[in-house]
Amino acid sequence: MVGSRFLLFSFLLSGTCLAGAGVAGEHCPAETPVDPDRLRPGEQVQPFVPTPCNPAALPLLPEAVPPAYTAYPDRWRLVDVLGYANNLWNPYRGNNWLKGDRPAFGKDWFVSLTGISDTVVEPRRFPVPVGGPVTENPGSLDVLGEGQQLVLAETILLEGVLYKGDTVFMPPEWEFRIIPAFNVNYARSEERGFLQAPADASTTRRDATVALQGLFVDRHLRDVSANYDFDSLRVGIQPFTADFRGFLFLDSPVGVRLFGNRQNNRYQYNLAWFRRLDKDTNSGLNAILEDGLPSIRSDDVFVANLYAQDLPVPGFTSQVIAAYNRNRESDDVQYDDNGFIQRPASIGIELGRDYDVVYLGYNGDGHFDEFNLSISAYGAVGDETRSTFTTAGGDIRAFFLAAEVSRDFDWIRPRLSALYASGDDDPFDGTAEGFDAIFENPLFAGADTSFWIRQPVPLIGGGRVGLSGRNGILNSLRSSKEFGQSNFSNPGTVLLGLGADLDLSPQLRLSGNANELWFADTTTVEVARNQGGIDEHLGLDLSLALTWRPLAIQNIVFRLSAAALIPGKGYEQLYGDETAYSILGNLVLTY
Repeated sequence: MVGSRFLLFSFLLSGTCLAGAGVAGEHCPAETPVDPDRLRPGEQVQPFVPTPCNPAALPLLPEAVPPAYTAYPDRWRLVDVLGYANNLWNPYRGNNWLKGDRPAFGKDWFVSLTGISDTVVEPRRFPVPVGGPVTENPGSLDVLGEGQQLVLAETILLEGVLYKGDTVFMPPEWEFRIIPAFNVNYARSEERGFLQAPADASTTRRDATVALQGLFVDRHLRDVSANYDFDSLRVGIQPFTADFRGFLFLDSPVGVRLFGNRQNNRYQYNLAWFRRLDKDTNSGLNAILEDGLPSIRSDDVFVANLYAQDLPVPGFTSQVIAAYNRNRESDDVQYDDNGFIQRPASIGIELGRDYDVVYLGYNGDGHFDEFNLSISAYGAVGDETRSTFTTAGGDIRAFFLAAEVSRDFDWIRPRLSALYASGDDDPFDGTAEGFDAIFENPLFAGADTSFWIRQPVPLIGGGRVGLSGRNGILNSLRSSKEFGQSNFSNPGTVLLGLGADLDLSPQLRLSGNANELWFADTTTVEVARNQGGIDEHLGLDLSLALTWRPLAIQNIVFRLSAAALIPGKGYEQLYGDETAYSILGNLVLTY
């Protein structure tokens, strides 16, 4: 009925009369022939044929006459008229100003509020040094102790955005964003001295922190085309990733970033200067001091990158990047909240360094016909005032390659992953050849469901450093990626993996990965451990993950994964033949 009335009203407004239409006793409305001067190029003048009309038609019923129409100054009030009432509690129903569906005030000032709850339950076991004279296990005189641990963590992220502009097609003119985070965590270990430095510290630890993951203002500088290609400037603490997979730099530093796009968004660019922030020890979030400001490190990162869509073929995006990392922390002495020294790292000569490193890279992501491909290649060149194992300065020459190929067969996607990060074959020759990132967080080969990527593996015997870091894939021999300096005297990393994603339903995905791991060169590990003849084979990392989205959207995501490392010969020589494992239960709720 509504559609019929709308159709009838349209014809009445146009002055056109359907056969049988009209009002009794009135003449039919006049019709105007087409003006030849208003024709489109190439259009022919059609013979004018008056529309048939019936003057004797019955009069329209009163309810068929459309009511008077009122003009509204914007589409937000029109939405109210259509019955989409504001619903603050359900952001996906109604016209909600808290989610930016309508202006919060004025005609073009919008608010968007997001809340995320991230819950983690994580039993795990990996090599842990024995607790010394106050061990929880009397009679234990070995180097390695009981490795079982339990981690529980709850993180609440809140994101508030205030922006100005009619943003259906064009970028906002102003954007103000704040991302506070709140974390509480609990950890339990079987050995003393592992969770906290004092030898008599408890085997359990409880901690809470308030962090700041974002605080910036974004100014839209100009539009450079009719299709809203633009330039914008962003200043403050801001999330940033340097490449598709987070191999080089994925962090929330403080800085200045100029970014924009060209040619209908085919090209995007970033020019940025960042300073890294110290992290909260147990959550990994940006630390906030008593004066309310994060601790800013003497570690600068300059980035210039350019993305080009449909290059070299449609469906594939290429990126070139140049990044410069300038570190001036040679004189720093930094302990974390648990009492462990982070700068300088307690390995080798145990002295800090200044270094300048330039990373030149190419990254690509997309597909070639039916094959999906993601690829990264980096070269690192620079110099350092000291090396990890000698007081003499030296050059840095390292490289990194990674690729992942997959193909979709209906609901199954098999994957092949390969990675090579160069290792240093002589830590005393004045050239550091082990590749290390600035702040990695790789989405690769199973990501944090993989044991080797998820868990920090302590070196044991070489000081308070890790062979690999938490949420990292590189064997970098650094104290931590959150506090420590990059270390280019490392054994490198080699990975070859097979995996598959199985979409069992729109709500349920099963993923599996099998990654074989090696050192690229064991020389630096042998020097650090004072142990010769270490084999390159680390082992086989097996993982299985189940992801469930009960509403088939990202607002409720539950993930359960299990991973184990079957030791290779090199791992056994370092840590023994006990299988390390990790179980991860993760629930993410988003408003």
